[in-house]
Amino acid sequence: MNWITLEQLLLKAQPERAVTAEPALNHAHLCEQALSLAAGLQSQGVQRIAVHLEDAADLAIALFGAWRAGVSVLLPADLQPQTRQRWSSEVDLWLTDLADDAHLIDYRHAPMSPAALDLDACQLSLCTSGSSGEPKRIDKTLRQIANEVQALEQLWGADLGQACIIGSVATQHIYGLLFRVLWPLCAGRPFVRKQLAFPEDLQRASREHPAFAWVASPALLKRMGDNLDWPALSAVRRVFSSGGALPAEAALSLHERLQQWPTEILGSSETGGIAWRQGHDLWRPFADVELSQDSDGALLITSPYLPAGHIEHSADAARIAADGRFELLGRLDRIVKLEEKRISLPMLENALMDHDWVAEARLGVVQENRASLGALLVLTDAGLHALRNQGRRTLTQELRQHLSQHCEALALPRRWRLLRQLPLNTQGKLPQADVEALLLAPRPKAPEVLEQVEFEGEWSLQLAVPPDLAYFSGHFPQTPVLPGVVQVDWALSLGQQLMDLPAKFAGMEVLKFQQLVRPGDEVQLHLRFDPERGKLYFAYRNETATCSSGRILLEASRDA
Repeated sequence: MNWITLEQLLLKAQPERAVTAEPALNHAHLCEQALSLAAGLQSQGVQRIAVHLEDAADLAIALFGAWRAGVSVLLPADLQPQTRQRWSSEVDLWLTDLADDAHLIDYRHAPMSPAALDLDACQLSLCTSGSSGEPKRIDKTLRQIANEVQALEQLWGADLGQACIIGSVATQHIYGLLFRVLWPLCAGRPFVRKQLAFPEDLQRASREHPAFAWVASPALLKRMGDNLDWPALSAVRRVFSSGGALPAEAALSLHERLQQWPTEILGSSETGGIAWRQGHDLWRPFADVELSQDSDGALLITSPYLPAGHIEHSADAARIAADGRFELLGRLDRIVKLEEKRISLPMLENALMDHDWVAEARLGVVQENRASLGALLVLTDAGLHALRNQGRRTLTQELRQHLSQHCEALALPRRWRLLRQLPLNTQGKLPQADVEALLLAPRPKAPEVLEQVEFEGEWSLQLAVPPDLAYFSGHFPQTPVLPGVVQVDWALSLGQQLMDLPAKFAGMEVLKFQQLVRPGDEVQLHLRFDPERGKLYFAYRNETATCSSGRILLEASRDA
């Protein structure tokens, strides 16, 4: 098939040019439906629409129909209530798959006449999280997008030939939109309509086409196991991967099975494509992409996929080689990626602190079997009351539910740590490495010693009971209480640290437990040792009464 530039895709319908199968759609049908939508939007005076459609062909019809009508398009990242609320004032209607929104089928007007699109007037806006943590709108012209599509074809068009494009990534974001929709449309390559999230689905679709290529994410590629028909899949023309780092072992495994390295794409919604690589090679900038660095080592990007004259300041630290290729050294901001989705830690922290139970919040990534988010929380008085009277599980479930209105399930913290206060350093900061170390650490089993005073051999200690004490989970889950046995153990352990005590535990006397000790309580522990009787006297007191008291019997160990 001949190449058709983006701006000319509605100019002359070509019935013989396939767009999709199942259900089949050719270029002529796509043009007709897009021009019909354009007429409908124009007749209603629509100027701005938000589009969120699962079917890639429907998305193509919506985009080109809107552009033909002079309507700007916003692609929201999701349809969460907070997302809709944020953008609702900036669009005239929502074109989605949801029952209460507008649909393509609603616009069956007589088609507008075919025409070339204006590369500078046609607008597309993508939504992502900015460095401030607030959702950010990124406006692009059709010219910027057309430049990138042309560059992709020049790089890899000959390798792909007439391969069917099969994707595991969403088309709401720049990578899926370019690689799964706009590039194939210009090149005359068919594409699969649906996002295929599982390796088995990708295999099933691949078997239906004599030539095929994959537009995938690292999340999918690293899950492709031995159960697949690798001899059949090795016919894949090229494997594209973007949205996050592809683990080296996953890339090596694909190379061994497919006899080719996956092609990794580095880019963002802001920048478009920046560079690509295969295997262990350094990143190669796309043609006409110019890179430099600021004083912190962050990449500065000038590109035909950016507004003319604009320099994009990225948060990626890098080392640039003499030949222009480069190595990435890590992120400099607090936007993280999980399963190739960008997640703003500040945004989620602010959302948590909107809840009555949370005074402070810091989030970090927990790198274990599967990377996930964890949260450090300082509770308000209301939050502490909820913890004491409903339990930890109820509290964290309520906060997850609250946060689910602001993010996808993937971004909900899986690990929670409840603190009396954030452990700020002398500069009043909490480094991200410290956040993640705290999240990896086990829940505490000892009290926090706030103050200790000795007078004539007796000790008084002011103790804070951690709200997240490990012993609270089983005693009791809904009304956490400090177990008596733990109180005895603390008294003995602290006594051994402060005084010269006999080593052997020999029993207890006159134990009394009179007041409950709860999460977040501060108590005073009084310790006195009688060496003649071998007894450690202890008593826990709160501001008004004695909580518990008793005597611990100790004996000197006998040498064997």
